[in-house]
Amino acid sequence: MAIVHAARPAAGLLTAAALSALAGCGQGQQQTQAGGPPPPAVTVAIPVERTVVDQDEYVGRFVAVDTVEVRARVSGYLSEIHFTDGQMVKKGDLLFTIDRRPFNIALEQMRANLTQARANLAFTEADLARGQELVHNKTITEQSYDQRIQANRVAAASVAAQEAMVHSAELDLNEYSQLRSPIDGRIGDRRVSIGNLVSGNVSGNTTLLATIMSVDPIRFEFTFDEASYLRYQRFARPGAQSATGEGGVPVSLELIDEREFEHKGKMDFVDNAIDRSSGTIRGRAVFDNPRGVLTPGMFGRIRVPGSAPHSALLISDAAIGTEQSRKFVLVVDEGGVARQKYVKLGQLDGGLRVITDGLAAGDKVIVKGLMRARAGQKVTAQEEPAPPPPPRAADEAKAG
Repeated sequence: MAIVHAARPAAGLLTAAALSALAGCGQGQQQTQAGGPPPPAVTVAIPVERTVVDQDEYVGRFVAVDTVEVRARVSGYLSEIHFTDGQMVKKGDLLFTIDRRPFNIALEQMRANLTQARANLAFTEADLARGQELVHNKTITEQSYDQRIQANRVAAASVAAQEAMVHSAELDLNEYSQLRSPIDGRIGDRRVSIGNLVSGNVSGNTTLLATIMSVDPIRFEFTFDEASYLRYQRFARPGAQSATGEGGVPVSLELIDEREFEHKGKMDFVDNAIDRSSGTIRGRAVFDNPRGVLTPGMFGRIRVPGSAPHSALLISDAAIGTEQSRKFVLVVDEGGVARQKYVKLGQLDGGLRVITDGLAAGDKVIVKGLMRARAGQKVTAQEEPAPPPPPRAADEAKAG
C-alpha cells in the first residue's frame, strides 16, 4: 500500500508538465502568427475609359504609281547614254540618243520632195487658170479642162502627202532619235550599251532600253477578306470616311525594321470585285515619299480603321499576366484581397492596351507589384493617378 501511495504524486507531476508544455506551444504559435510578414504592397489603377477605333493590320507591298518602259521607236545605232544607272530623273530629261545622221538625211530628202511637189502644184494651178479662159472661148474641150482640174487636185494631194512625210522625218530626228523621260522617277540600269543596233519596229518588236518608276508619291497594295469588307461597308456612315477607299480614310504603316506605325497615308482605291479563288479583295493606299525610302516591291504592314468610334477600357501592358494561352489581370476587391480575372486583349492605343472583355470600369487593377501578389491573398494597395490622355485625344477633346 505504501508503494501505491508514493506513485500517485509522480503521475500528477507528469500530467502537469505535459499541460504546461502544450500551453507553451500554443503561446509560441500565437506569437509566430502575430509576428508574420505584412501583406505585400502593390500599386493599383482604375481602367481608363476612352473612345477608340479598332485597327486591322494587313501585310502588303509597295507599287509605283507610274511605271514606264523606255523603248526605241526608230531603228538605228545607239550613240549616247545621258544618265547613270539608278539615278533620279525628271520629266523631259534626255536619256538616250540614237545616231541622228540617217534621220537628218531623210529629212532633207523629204523637204526636197516637198519643194518639188509645191512646184508641180503651182504649175497645175496656172495651167488651170489658163484653161478657164480657153474653155470659155471654146478653144479647148470640156474634157481637156476636166483633165487640168484633175491634175491640179493630184498636185495638191501630193503636196499634202509630202508635208506629212516632212513632219514624220522631223519627228524621227527631233523626238524619236532622242529619247526623253516621260515622268519623274528613278531609272533602272541600261539594257543596251552604246554601239548596239536598236529596233523600233512598229509591229511590236522594239528594243527595251530602260525602265522608270515613279517614287513620290507611292502606293501600297494589300488584300483583305470578304468579312472585313462587309464590316467596313456597314460601319461607314453615308458621307463619312470608310476603309473601302471612299473619303480617303487615313491609314498608317510600319516597315519590317520599325516598331511604330509612323508612316501616314490614306486609302484611295478598293477593287470592284472579290477574287473567286482566294475570297479576298484588293485595297490600295497612297503615301508621300519625298526621301525615296519607300521602294516598289518592299513589304510593309498597314493599319486600317476596322470599326466605328466606340468607348473602351484601357490598362497598362505591365498589368497583364499570361497563363498558358490566356491573359489575366489581378484586381483588388473591397476587402483588400487580390482576385484573378481573365481578359481579352485589343490593340495598343496611346501606350495603353485595350481590354475588349473581362474587365469592369471600376476595377482596381494591380499595375505594379504583380509578381508579389497572389490570387486570394490580401495586399496593401496604393492607387496610381490616371495617365494623361494622348496628344491627339486631348486635341480632339478641345476641339469638341
